[in-house]
Amino acid sequence: MRSHEEQRQQNISQESSRQKAAVKPSGYAGAPSSSSAQVAPSSRKDQNDLLEKMLEGENLRLAYKRVVQNGGAPGVDGVTVAELQAYLKTHWDTAKAELLAGTYRPAPVKRVEIPKPGGGVRLLGIPTVMDRLLQQALLQVMNPIFDAHFSWYSYGFRQGKRAHDAVKQAQAHIRSGLRWVVDLDLEKFFDRVNHDMLMARVARKVTDKRVLKLIRSYLNAGVMVEGVCQKTEEGTPQGGPLSPLLANILLDDLDKELTRRGLRFVRYADDCNIFVASKRAGERVMESVIHFVEGKLKLKVNRDKSAVDRPWKRKFLGFSFLSNKQATVRLAPKTISRFKEKIRELTNRSRTMSMEERISGLNRYLMGWIGYFRLASAKNHCESFDQWIRRRLRMCLWKQWKRVRTRIRELRALGVPEWACFVMANSRRGAWEMSRNINNALPTSYWEAKGLKSLLSRYLELC
Repeated sequence: MRSHEEQRQQNISQESSRQKAAVKPSGYAGAPSSSSAQVAPSSRKDQNDLLEKMLEGENLRLAYKRVVQNGGAPGVDGVTVAELQAYLKTHWDTAKAELLAGTYRPAPVKRVEIPKPGGGVRLLGIPTVMDRLLQQALLQVMNPIFDAHFSWYSYGFRQGKRAHDAVKQAQAHIRSGLRWVVDLDLEKFFDRVNHDMLMARVARKVTDKRVLKLIRSYLNAGVMVEGVCQKTEEGTPQGGPLSPLLANILLDDLDKELTRRGLRFVRYADDCNIFVASKRAGERVMESVIHFVEGKLKLKVNRDKSAVDRPWKRKFLGFSFLSNKQATVRLAPKTISRFKEKIRELTNRSRTMSMEERISGLNRYLMGWIGYFRLASAKNHCESFDQWIRRRLRMCLWKQWKRVRTRIRELRALGVPEWACFVMANSRRGAWEMSRNINNALPTSYWEAKGLKSLLSRYLELC
């Protein structure tokens, strides 16, 4: 499953008519597109039958399609996404009856550790595919109830709002003269959510007690670690479709408090930046906001990682800014170092694979990376990255040509003069040093013919 940093909610529109009772999900293969329906209760009174709306056939078909599109690993029961349809045929009637009776019990989530780029691990909780389906169906009927009341400056996991929009809003705040930032780091936010605090806020707008009980049961489902189920008395595990909405519901109180104080801010999930005019103002804001977050929301602020600083000295969603009047968006230094670390991994000469496989893996990463970071002013970076990547590949190729006679044969085939073939093939220099020397034999056109995609070319296309 995806982590909270890159999950997106489905764009779902108003459903034309609502069925009176829950129906069995069927015909998933012909499910409509994810933008074709949305259940939007018109009033608090209407929400007493929210569970029935969650279980309507059209809503379930949309949820099923989304779960299948997202894919992901199986949960503790081992049922895969590919097996979900067959699983529903034998288990759905029982699950539906338990849901309507209020006796349904979600399975514990499976603990998965994802390495963080900067070290440490991010803990994900992977629900079973059945629970992912139910959470997605619940998300689709709950989201319209809450989203309309969220702050304009909240961008994470919201329909029609993207990480790029959050960065542009931060840029607008800086351009307006607010050239100091209070960078707030919530320590292990998803692991520290207070269940009672969260449920009290959900209950402000959801009156169907069966739905409230179901949400509580997901929070208390437990985590399976090495075959042992551990209780979960706090936190909302990353990995389930419902967790991002629950996070926004809780942090909406922070948004409203910042708005009440007249502060300019941008929040993307638990990543919150508040923009002020001076360092002194920032220090005052930092202390008062920490008091609110820890006192009112029962969350923990990481004081070591939080700071009052210039925006161009901080990182926000992988980006930073230049200190000019336009606050030009740039790549954060950590983003560059992580990019290079990944490229080194993909071009590690000790990894045994064909050049075609290596280039294929590189292309997938490069096109995804530039698709996100195209927002930054990065033309020069892309050009230098392209040159560096080609040199890394030349190094890999030289490493593959282990024997002198192999090097002579390959260089000769590339049109290198005979004398140069013998000189280079017998060189005692390492593969990295030789990668510069064989540049003329393996120019850009060679790698283009091999299928290597250019960051610079793609960047210019997108921009």
